[in-house]
Amino acid sequence: MVTTERKSKEERREEILNAALAVFAEHGLDGSSTEDVARRAGISQPYVFRLFGTKKDLFTAVIARCFRQTLEQFQRAAEGKRGEDALQAIGEAYGQLLATDRVYLRSQMQAYAACEDPQIREVVREGYGDLVAYVERVSGADPATISAFFAKGMLMNVLSSMHLDNPTEPWAQRLLEGCTDS
Repeated sequence: MVTTERKSKEERREEILNAALAVFAEHGLDGSSTEDVARRAGISQPYVFRLFGTKKDLFTAVIARCFRQTLEQFQRAAEGKRGEDALQAIGEAYGQLLATDRVYLRSQMQAYAACEDPQIREVVREGYGDLVAYVERVSGADPATISAFFAKGMLMNVLSSMHLDNPTEPWAQRLLEGCTDS
């Protein structure tokens, strides 16, 4: 007789969020289905709806979680640091994340692409705002430095999206070098 371990609602919720992250990263909100998410999580589609309501609610939960995890990574990277040291540590940790987790990168890009929807836009703005507020607080940097820091991060997203982590094109090499310079 095969016995299966009964999982808590919270454990199932996490499994669904993990599955949805991968599905939404690959296909976006409009190109994904809750059936795809359920299949990937190994559960029934009605259970997805029971826990999250709608596909858009699931998407916003994934986005909010992604921003929360990014903030936690920033906090771990900057622990015990302030000022320029904190910015440097956060930047390096973020670059490492982009280089090692394509699902994370793609989910971020899908979130930005879905911002035409007001509900999604609000979740993205709130999550991004939390990142900015934390970086401002830990670095104490002026607005121009904060803006340049986040602009560099967005450029890193674009370069990484094009698989230009180790580019051979001179223009891309120059841009990447600018991202890694202090």
